[in-house]
Amino acid sequence: MALNVMTAKDVTKKVFDKQPLFILDVRNESDFQDWKIEGENFSYLNIPYFDLLDGVEEILDQIPADCDVLVVCAKEGSSIMVGEMLAEEGLSVSYLKGGMKAWSEHLEPVKVGDIKNGGEIYQFVRIGKGCLSYMVISDGEAAIIDSTRMTDLYLEFAKEKGAAIKHVFDTHLHADHISGGRIIAEKTGASYWLPPKDAGEVTFDYNALEGGTDVTIGSAIINIHALYSPGHTIGSTSFVVDEKFLLSGDILFIDSIGRPDLAGMAEDWVGDLRESLYKRYKELSEDLLVLPAHFMIIDELNDDGSVSEKLGVLFEKNHGLNIEDENEFRKLVTENLPPQPNAYQEIRETNMGKITPDEEQQREMEIGPNRCAVR
Repeated sequence: MALNVMTAKDVTKKVFDKQPLFILDVRNESDFQDWKIEGENFSYLNIPYFDLLDGVEEILDQIPADCDVLVVCAKEGSSIMVGEMLAEEGLSVSYLKGGMKAWSEHLEPVKVGDIKNGGEIYQFVRIGKGCLSYMVISDGEAAIIDSTRMTDLYLEFAKEKGAAIKHVFDTHLHADHISGGRIIAEKTGASYWLPPKDAGEVTFDYNALEGGTDVTIGSAIINIHALYSPGHTIGSTSFVVDEKFLLSGDILFIDSIGRPDLAGMAEDWVGDLRESLYKRYKELSEDLLVLPAHFMIIDELNDDGSVSEKLGVLFEKNHGLNIEDENEFRKLVTENLPPQPNAYQEIRETNMGKITPDEEQQREMEIGPNRCAVR
């Protein structure tokens, strides 16, 4: 039988629709254990490619006949070879186009709400990395928040919507992915905003994003209120958009809270993190829809693939918002933390403008799961 191909977009649809998929991952076991494609109804078999060089006969009985089968590797070459061997044995299988590198870079836009006077807000789900970015559109103008380095997709999406990008924001200096904010601003002439307390070492010009900042998008007037909310970084800043949406950056997630250690300042910043979550956020309306900059586990996705929840629900259900004892909270966010993101120091330096890695180096720096949260 002929070998089929699935794109990262095809697999994302299966994740969103909770469809079954059997994944034969032919990367090394350590790479598979560190990071894999996740779906609610996905099942897996991890056999390193080198163990299959002599043939696939020994694994044929482990490949289901009643489910789509996808062969996955790092860049696609090994998965094509294994997939062809399986096809020659009469199995119907596909390989992932571009491999895990393509999976890491795919962005899926999802509309998450309407803005008064006809505007819209979209969430861009980076399904393989757990990153979430946003575009607010009103009356032919757009603002982008926490963009990834895959800048062309935002430019194309805005063009499709007939919107000119006027403002680009980063809620904080990111440590797990490379921001595309400055590049988008350079290409479009938009204003680039960054919290000044995170920008002490940056090498470029920016607009200071500080508490109380209001930015208008479109003639319909959308006020984006900056809410200073330190903890993940000392400059972390949230946005309340249209009095309906809380863009929480990496402070608050759906099933977890932000980690304060990625700049080596966990002990110093844990108090800021608690104050942001337990005092500043408590003063906000419980009806605000929280839109975070990351998700940690696939269970956080809604039925439409978006990631969001009312602030009041999170204060009821998110463990990180319900730790009365301050010492217990401090222990949670400073001890037994998950591994730090791959190359996070180099990523921070890239986002500061201190180093300028090429595209392939940037891709390698970002490979791996999101690790911005504690739960």
